[in-house]
Amino acid sequence: MTIRNWFIFFFKALVIGGVVTGALAMIIRWDDAFSPYLASGEYLEFAASLLWFVFLGMTMSVLSQMGFFAYLTVHQFGVNIFKTLTLWNWVQLLIIALVIFDLIKFRFMPLADTQAQLLLYLGLLAMLVITGLVVAYFKAKWTKKHAFISALFFMIVITTLEWLPVLMVDEKDVDRYVTLLLFPLLAVNAYQLLKLPKYNAKSEVDRMKLEERRKARAQASKAKA
Repeated sequence: MTIRNWFIFFFKALVIGGVVTGALAMIIRWDDAFSPYLASGEYLEFAASLLWFVFLGMTMSVLSQMGFFAYLTVHQFGVNIFKTLTLWNWVQLLIIALVIFDLIKFRFMPLADTQAQLLLYLGLLAMLVITGLVVAYFKAKWTKKHAFISALFFMIVITTLEWLPVLMVDEKDVDRYVTLLLFPLLAVNAYQLLKLPKYNAKSEVDRMKLEERRKARAQASKAKA
């Protein structure tokens, strides 16, 4: 990918993370982070609170992008180590199952003090898995069928790893952050997975155009000589 296209790719992912987090924070954190300022007429504080959540979403976007490019390396290592893509896909499926089990047994169940909390966490897990399946389906449809397992692995396993620092926080208000910060990760990861081929293709076209311009300049220089 060319630097120009990488910058566009990075900036759009940054915007997606900020917008998704800011919009959802207005819903999830309305009663404690927005409503009091609006009721008292403290509009600057209201705007500052919104900007804080937008910045938080952008931070999660950067984390998501780091995870994405790390996974591209891990995926290549996996194919090389296990020799065939089929075997590596089975390993990825096993890891997906282990990660889902870990989330339920060692993350959600210890965090859930009430039935309502457990239902919330299971709902978030369902959102993670369903989003992963949908994104993997379109990834396979738009590229290659064998990309389904790798896309599902990225959307579930890598998103969980990026989400893990929030899941490990033991605070009173952790449920809201666990809920809030899952969605920018899903949105940015889905964007990266589905849009990367477009930017790679565009970069290839840009390189070809650049090479053509170089050849044209070289021919023009020869003609003048």
